Amino acid sequence: MANFFVELSEGLGIARRSMFAHKLRSFLTMLGIVIGIVTVTSMFTVISGLERSFENSLSMLGTNVLYVQRTAWFMTPSEWIKARNRPRITKELADDIRVRARYVSAVAPSADSFRPVRYRDRVLYGIRVEGSTPEVTEIGDMDLTEGRWYNETELQAARPVVVLGSEVAEKLFPSERAVGKRVRIGATRFEVIGVLKRQGQFLGMFSFDDQVQIPLTTFERLFGRYRSVIIQVKAVSGEDLLKAEDELTGIIRAVRGVDAAEENNFAINKTQAFRDQIGQVKSIIYMIGIFLTSLALVVGGIGVMNIMFVSVKERTREIGIRKAVGAPRRAIVMQFLFEAIGVCIGAGVIGVAISAGATMLIQRFVPAVLAPGTVVLAFVICVGVGIVFGILPAWNAARLKPIDALRYS
Repeated sequence: MANFFVELSEGLGIARRSMFAHKLRSFLTMLGIVIGIVTVTSMFTVISGLERSFENSLSMLGTNVLYVQRTAWFMTPSEWIKARNRPRITKELADDIRVRARYVSAVAPSADSFRPVRYRDRVLYGIRVEGSTPEVTEIGDMDLTEGRWYNETELQAARPVVVLGSEVAEKLFPSERAVGKRVRIGATRFEVIGVLKRQGQFLGMFSFDDQVQIPLTTFERLFGRYRSVIIQVKAVSGEDLLKAEDELTGIIRAVRGVDAAEENNFAINKTQAFRDQIGQVKSIIYMIGIFLTSLALVVGGIGVMNIMFVSVKERTREIGIRKAVGAPRRAIVMQFLFEAIGVCIGAGVIGVAISAGATMLIQRFVPAVLAPGTVVLAFVICVGVGIVFGILPAWNAARLKPIDALRYS
């Protein structure tokens, strides 16, 4: 065992001296590995960031929630053309669901429109105005930083009260408290009764903070009642989600009088649809990333193997001397194998450093996270490439006969 550790130490020392004796050659050998490491770390960085942003975004939609709508979230053009003439979803359907459903804990119909919101000389255009019921607070993330939510009395009386999204409140009231003030939505004055906490963007597409919430009856009085609504339904628990979906399907078909042989003239959407879509995106990124990474690593590995064969040729006499004084084959193998691994690990250090800088650049366009696990994976790959492409030159060096190696010039 003592001899093994001595051989190990000698092999590491010789490999290190050889690498630093030929710095330019070692660096050029690293380039292919560097490209492969940058590719694989960038791929996992983007995927990790997308997954984190995706889970945060889905939490905004609420857990264990189903959405009853006219059409599905993800449809082909032909499916959309077929579904566009379906009857609209009415808020009365929410009452039927609330009365009949057993696996449902909350039901909230909602409708939205985009309107300008004004306070004195400050105007925000294209703000999403959503009308719903007080039950919506039991379904999604509707925590407030100040004020309160509208109540059932205000809903029944169609009162002009509003809860502002955090971004809207900051822009309209940069230096004063929003609650108690009056804003105009379209041409109507509303009293601000609450401000939502900051929620962020949904999958980078739109912000939950650029919205205002008003009672559904107020919404219908101002913007029209003859439009299709979305009914948000929260299941009692995650285990009951499928039961709630089946139950909803039966209730809606019965209320609408859909014949047993007919297709549904409505859609029940759930967050799993987003997970399926993001899964497809991840698969595509993985396939492209693995192909590019494999290509770069094979090219880089061939470069490592080639330079190691050159190194063996240059140091043939050295190998002969070491074997003549009693060095076993494993010592020669370790010497050249450590050199190959060292070159690859050096490439890994450079690649990870480049990836860290690239991550900051990628974050400007898409979510990206360079996780510790990705860094560990990068170095595992480097060691693997060094072993795979360094073992043959190392074994050839170890098989040299001392007398032949000493005669080499």
